[in-house]
Amino acid sequence: MFIEKNKSLRNYNTFGIDVTARAFVSVESLEDLRTILKDYTPDEVFILGGGSNMLLTAPIDKLVVHINLKGIEVLSRTEDEVILEIQAGENWHELVMYCIENDFGGIENLSLIPGNTGTAPIQNIGAYGVELEDVFESCTAIECTTGVLRSFSREECKFGYRNSIFKDEAKDQYIITSVMLRLTSKNHKINSSYGAISDVLAKRNIENPTIKDISEAVISIRRSKLPDPAEIGNSGSFFKNPVLSSEEFKKFRSKNPEAPYYEVSATQFKIPAGWLIDQAGFKGKRYGDAGIHKHQALVLVNHGNASGSEIWNLALKIQKKVKEDFGIYIEPEVNVI
Repeated sequence: MFIEKNKSLRNYNTFGIDVTARAFVSVESLEDLRTILKDYTPDEVFILGGGSNMLLTAPIDKLVVHINLKGIEVLSRTEDEVILEIQAGENWHELVMYCIENDFGGIENLSLIPGNTGTAPIQNIGAYGVELEDVFESCTAIECTTGVLRSFSREECKFGYRNSIFKDEAKDQYIITSVMLRLTSKNHKINSSYGAISDVLAKRNIENPTIKDISEAVISIRRSKLPDPAEIGNSGSFFKNPVLSSEEFKKFRSKNPEAPYYEVSATQFKIPAGWLIDQAGFKGKRYGDAGIHKHQALVLVNHGNASGSEIWNLALKIQKKVKEDFGIYIEPEVNVI
């Protein structure tokens, strides 16, 4: 275990923000992680996973601990289901591809989501009609102050829309070390309900899609809409889609009858934040090296050398204009640090 000094984090965050960590260590075992937690207080460390859901706005004057635990193990298997344990440092999309190759169903709709598996429960990642909680069995996390491992069930994680206990009451108290998923090994529940997926399948003349077909459709859609972080810095969707109450929705629709929406429940309606941002006039705009993607207004991008502060100031500008135009506050999905 080697601790580096004054380490650039440009290659460790998908926005490609060039900020410096006072110290940096990549942890590849629980033993090393426990050693770090024993030698440093929680206030002295900054935990880093895949760097896909963060915007770094200033140098980090702490020890940055990169969670690089690796491994995928089949814990149990029946005729219909399989339970996998995935170490936190495994790349999420590579895990999805592993499951496709082994005919394990349940996360194919979550193809091409950037980041690592350990951070997936924190955000309760979701896309195209599926959320992590749909297949989540449990996760193991280490308590920062004691080094003790604890298991969290799905109920204990208190999942919500892009939310969990790890973003609220247990924030910064635990480090997820592995995730257990319950997946199908046959009779897969194909979810093609999201309109764009069914459109792609129809164009490919696929009437009875496999999980691989679904994955390939999702990858095609994402690549057509979302920029590759390897080509232009971004963190995927920057804002959450706002959820309105029935009363709020009624007022909104009376003024914006053409707006798309999704019914969450009988009393809640989700409005696409990308549509709001587009209507506010930001899609494709560029302010120095900070900008909004030309194909997807929900994605803020770094055209090269934007600072985290420049991107955050742009986000605040967008929030203000959307609030002025629609009376709706759009909340960041990305963690601003």
